[in-house]
Amino acid sequence: MASTHMAHIRRWIVQSPPVEWAIMQLRELLIGALKQGPVPNHVAFVMDGNRRFARSHRIETVEGHNLGFEALARILEVCYKAGVKVVTIYAFSIENFKRSKYEVDALMSMAKVKLSQLAQHGDLLERYGASIRILGQRELIKPDVLEAMDRAVQMTQKNGDCILNICVPYTSRDEMTTAIRNTVVDYSNPTPPPQQHRPFSEKRITNNIRSRHLSTAPSRRRAPSPISEATSDAEDSFNSMSSSTTLYPESQPDTQLEKLVEEKPQQNIYPDPESITAKTLDDHMFTKGNPPLDLLVRTSGVERLSDFMLWQCHENTDIVFLECLWPEFDLWTFLPVLVEWQWQQKKLAEQGKTQLKGREVKANR
Repeated sequence: MASTHMAHIRRWIVQSPPVEWAIMQLRELLIGALKQGPVPNHVAFVMDGNRRFARSHRIETVEGHNLGFEALARILEVCYKAGVKVVTIYAFSIENFKRSKYEVDALMSMAKVKLSQLAQHGDLLERYGASIRILGQRELIKPDVLEAMDRAVQMTQKNGDCILNICVPYTSRDEMTTAIRNTVVDYSNPTPPPQQHRPFSEKRITNNIRSRHLSTAPSRRRAPSPISEATSDAEDSFNSMSSSTTLYPESQPDTQLEKLVEEKPQQNIYPDPESITAKTLDDHMFTKGNPPLDLLVRTSGVERLSDFMLWQCHENTDIVFLECLWPEFDLWTFLPVLVEWQWQQKKLAEQGKTQLKGREVKANR
């Protein structure tokens, strides 16, 4: 009973206007301090723990997911205000369709409502210039939910340079499979032959050769004779025909010369499979055009990736597992993670400078 009273007293003190103002000022000060150092360009979140939070607080599971959305709004503001360019969230896995129909339908309905609110009435994305992108298998989403998602994407597409990637329904294996399938399709289609800009086409060369041949033929005349005089009318007729052919070479095609410059049939040219690289697959991923993943955070204490961003995680990605549940996640939990990331970046920069100096010393010896 005493602990309950103390909890109410603490809540009343924290929610009082002076304390709220002081906390807000401290919050702005801390975010401003974070912006003085390196800031991750791309942060991903596995929003885990909504159902456990609901069970531990004896509330409906749907209400736990609703509180998780409120936590997401708080974290998005912290990220964009600190300078993060891309935020990717794991909203719904393809494997989540194995849950009860009641929970799946409730999650889809909540996604429909919350996305509409976020795009229409929420000034968070507009204030920080963030646009929504939906990553996942669209054909698995109900038409009414998909329509709401497309509307949110369209309404925020001109906001600015920041991005909010919502993975729903998504798994990393499905993303990689789709990328490989699309790459195979692209490399199975022939590419158009390169256009050669030549001063003269083969057809024009053919016409020039024909015109020269016909124009030089009547100039070889012999001395006048009765026979030549008898055939003068025929030669005049031939000369008029040759001059006409010279002026209009395309009017009298010469089949023998056409065969000399016969065009070769064009063969289909296919892209070389040996040219497929990691960059090729990157360009076919759902996250095409996004910066590399710098930081991945998962709440609820579970230490696994659960088939999320497996391709995007690289040697410099920091993966952090936190014990708190997602509805409890806020600035005060996220702040130590960002400070630790900044410290590691500073350490990596110092190591790079040391290695560079070592190479310069070896080169000068």
